Amino acid sequence: PLTPAPCHPTPGMLAEDGRCKTLDAAADGYVRAEAVGVMLLQPMTAAGASSDMGSAPLAVLAGSAVNQDGRSSGLTAPNGPAQQDAIRQALAAAGLTPADVCGVEMHGTGTSLGDPIEVGALAVVLGPGAAAGGARRAQPLVLTAGKSWIGHSEAAAGAVGLLHAVAGLGAAQAQAVLHLAAPNPYLE
Repeated sequence: PLTPAPCHPTPGMLAEDGRCKTLDAAADGYVRAEAVGVMLLQPMTAAGASSDMGSAPLAVLAGSAVNQDGRSSGLTAPNGPAQQDAIRQALAAAGLTPADVCGVEMHGTGTSLGDPIEVGALAVVLGPGAAAGGARRAQPLVLTAGKSWIGHSEAAAGAVGLLHAVAGLGAAQAQAVLHLAAPNPYLE
């Protein structure tokens, strides 16, 4: 009789200790999680208020972008130029410049290769020389990662990341990246 294949990722892809160590030198894989994220998205009026709600919104989604990763070396090695393109498209859709961005909710899976590729893409598009005329950023770019709190919730990961960012906005402070003890040596 045939034995069904186990329903888990390739050995070595999951963090052995069950902790997502985004941006950390000890990053050793991602952590699986289950989640549901619920958001009410409504168009804004010219006055800035939501058309059907009496209270102010928790956040405003000024623009977004989606693309395909294209050719990459593997599942845990994202395509940096594809990520750069998505960031530029989102900025254009929002009518923002790199200097307008003060923080980023990262995908931040906690892999030793994927996180530095993501940070590299952010550095190219939003980093010190990305402002108009190559001017330095007025403030550092703050990076957060909801996956360090709960892991990778697969299909709900985007919603969870957005809700994590909204929680930081509501608290008026960046959410900590948990399990970050020593920066990944591949980060600049």
